[in-house]
Amino acid sequence: MMKQQLHIFIAFFRSGILGFGGGPSAIPLVHKEVVDTFKWMDSDEFGDILALANALPGPINTKMAGYIGYRLGGIFGMVNAILASIVPSIIMIIVLLTALNAYKDQPWVHGMSMAVVPVVMVMLGSLTWDFVKKSTGSKLGLKWSIVFIIVSLIVLEFLHIHPAIIIVILLIAALWKKDSMTKEKKKEAEGA
Repeated sequence: MMKQQLHIFIAFFRSGILGFGGGPSAIPLVHKEVVDTFKWMDSDEFGDILALANALPGPINTKMAGYIGYRLGGIFGMVNAILASIVPSIIMIIVLLTALNAYKDQPWVHGMSMAVVPVVMVMLGSLTWDFVKKSTGSKLGLKWSIVFIIVSLIVLEFLHIHPAIIIVILLIAALWKKDSMTKEKKKEAEGA
């Protein structure tokens, strides 16, 4: 029990301390900890949690920490994971802003913050590529995965529809499809 709580704290502390730039930069780090390091879930489960967390308001890292912590260790696990994910940010914001405020006009400060952007972009791209590979290998298939990627790009970038709306619509469609499939199976069972 205590070892599990320690692992929960370590996983979310590391992703909290290294997730420079907010939630999106921490997502690949949380994935690494939860899926690869501690193997608490697979990438599909993580993708489901990520989709649901994106649909809800608030910081994504905190929502994911709360849910995963609760799933692994109950209420104490939830509090542990949330504190582990926010304490590094609280400490770092106080320390860094105090230091950066003293040197804010220096070119090396601007260069340091700009150097992080490509690293975060690569991390997010890598995570996205992992999700694309998994979706093409699933029941969805390559053709439908490409269709969803293109439609999502158009809806998000050109129509400017919020991602939460798309996620909610997809969740409702999946539930509707599952319900209709269940009804079909019942009819087949009754007819047999």
